[in-house]
Amino acid sequence: MNDRFDEIPARIAQTLQLMQEMLRRLDSFESDIIPVLGKTADSVLIPVQILENAYTAVETLFLRISQAFENHLDSQRWHADLLEKMTLEVPGIRPQVLSTATYQRLAELMRFRHFKRYYFELDFDWRKTDFLVIVFRELVPLLKADLDRFGAALGSAIREKQENQESPDF
Repeated sequence: MNDRFDEIPARIAQTLQLMQEMLRRLDSFESDIIPVLGKTADSVLIPVQILENAYTAVETLFLRISQAFENHLDSQRWHADLLEKMTLEVPGIRPQVLSTATYQRLAELMRFRHFKRYYFELDFDWRKTDFLVIVFRELVPLLKADLDRFGAALGSAIREKQENQESPDF
């Protein structure tokens, strides 16, 4: 464990705040922009970008958690490897970060982000985009619950570390 361990609770709070902002923007898009523009090839780019940014923000948090706990990632498929590792409790290293339900929704968004980034598609299917927005809406409360649980375990470990001046045991 290293010094980055102590900043993880703040990173969790920051990421959860970003997820709430992404939800707010999707709500605003649906209530204010769709009625004016309709569901067009141009307007679909707004939720697509929000979904990509949301997944990237969560992945960045997971990367920081992984680095703080010195987890090793497979360089050939590190995005999927990172997400999978967050479902594992690593005894003596760190608690589990994600539940299966949260992982499944994040995996769906990861696949979408991969498609968007590497296939340079501009004609997004509104039905698929609507589905992904539903996935994201389901994800946010699940992610919050998982990160709150992980953050509480981390907070206890930090307090214990400060009291004992040693590395916490999970």
